[in-house]
Amino acid sequence: MRQIQVILSEDVAALGEAGDLVSVKPGYARNFLLRKGKAMLATDSRVKQLEHQQRMVNDRLAKELKSVGALKQKLEATRLEFSAQAGEEGKLFGSITAQQVAEQLASKGLDIDRRKLVLEEPIKTVGEHIVTVRLRGELAAEVKVVVTAAD
Repeated sequence: MRQIQVILSEDVAALGEAGDLVSVKPGYARNFLLRKGKAMLATDSRVKQLEHQQRMVNDRLAKELKSVGALKQKLEATRLEFSAQAGEEGKLFGSITAQQVAEQLASKGLDIDRRKLVLEEPIKTVGEHIVTVRLRGELAAEVKVVVTAAD
């Protein structure tokens, strides 16, 4: 059976995501996709424009991933040290929060939003801890945080 190609304008379940070039039956395209504005016919000029946009997006993503990779290396080489009042068993009288970690990273020239720091709960014990920093998508870095008891 004959099929036509369309470019999806928005995500369509079980068909594809926005920007995908897909082949569908003419009736489905005419009666649903085109009528609802979910797709447009794939003409030569539109396909070329789509390919150009995808190349531009891929180039931008490659540059971003390169810069994020450099940031990841800097973060993983960073060691943060905190000194806080602690009891005899090594429990802190306060806690070290994501905000404090972000401030110390900023003082070292690494400006990271505190919401990107993954702390299930604030650090409440003396010792070495690992704080995960979500950078982009699945890419994350681990920062070593050392907490010592203040005299």
